[in-house]
Amino acid sequence: MLDIISLATTEMEMYTHLFNKMAGTCFEKCASRKHKENDLALGEMSCTDRCVAKYLEAHEKVGVVLQKANEAQAKQQQSLMEMQNAMGGGS
Repeated sequence: MLDIISLATTEMEMYTHLFNKMAGTCFEKCASRKHKENDLALGEMSCTDRCVAKYLEAHEKVGVVLQKANEAQAKQQQSLMEMQNAMGGGS
C-alpha cells in the first residue's frame, strides 16, 4: 500500500514539474513583453498551442523510449535469473 502511495506521489511530482517547465518555457517563448492587454493576442495563443503540443509530444516520445528500455532491462534480469536457477545457483 505504501508503495502505491509513493508511486502516485512521485508521478504527481513529475507531472507538476512537467507542467511548470512547460508553462515557463512556453510563456518565455510566446508571451509578449509589452502586456498591453489582459488576454493573449492571436499570435501568442497560436505560439502557445504549438509550444504545448510540441512539449507534450516530446514528453510522450521520451516516455515510450524509457518504457521500452525498462521492459528490456526487466526481460534481461528475468533471463539472468532463469539462467542462475537452471545452473542450480538459485536461492
